[in-house]
Amino acid sequence: MRDRKAERHQSTKAEILGVAWEIARAEGLAGLTLRDVAHRVGMRPPSLYSYFASKDAVYDAMFAQGSREFLEWQAKVELTGDTLTDLKLIARYFVDFCTENPTRYQLLFQRTVPGFEPSAESFAVSVEGLEELRRTLAGIGITGPEALDLLTALVTGLTDQQISNDPGGDRWIRLIDQAMEMYFAHVSKRMKAGDEP
Repeated sequence: MRDRKAERHQSTKAEILGVAWEIARAEGLAGLTLRDVAHRVGMRPPSLYSYFASKDAVYDAMFAQGSREFLEWQAKVELTGDTLTDLKLIARYFVDFCTENPTRYQLLFQRTVPGFEPSAESFAVSVEGLEELRRTLAGIGITGPEALDLLTALVTGLTDQQISNDPGGDRWIRLIDQAMEMYFAHVSKRMKAGDEP
């Protein structure tokens, strides 16, 4: 039997999250207020607490939702079997995901909300995304924590520059292939020398 009350509760939570994202995109993550969210979904602010215990709980649900979206996005990457080509694809998919929704990028990959820390449950979804990236890199022959750290530093750096200095443009997006060529040359050299990349 269907639990209609639970379905309505989940539907309202999803509506609240959708509105929270809308406000965060318009006002910035720090500009999100529960009063504004409640007003836009047509309820009194105290009623919102029956869905989310606090503003941090809303941020936490947004973080988990964004992390799940990242996992879904990663699953779309179709690798070719050529390491350099695949690195370019992985980097492009990451930067595209992040620049598609800069607010989501800030919540997932930067510390822009003072005092907010995702719950262990929500953070586990994020860690799953990083582990999937680690497995993908290992599958194309790139291993080691430094190789992963360097790759994430490069792609988030390109993303930061693109979002900050050319929103809606492609100034730093155009550099993805060059950055991956440099990265691949560096990692390949280290691996041939027997060093951890």
